[in-house]
Amino acid sequence: MKKPTKDELKRRCNSKRRYRTQGDALDAALLAGVERQRTAYRCELCHHWHLTSH
Repeated sequence: MKKPTKDELKRRCNSKRRYRTQGDALDAALLAGVERQRTAYRCELCHHWHLTSH
């Protein structure tokens, strides 16, 4: 499997909701009722937090 290009990573980042802090991201997951299926990670491109499934 090849490594994604910078453009592919940027497209993925732009399609996700951004959160200012890890706590904000996890609170959003809690409100949506998916806190057990989601984790927050800091994006290297935008330096905000995104949610991902694990």
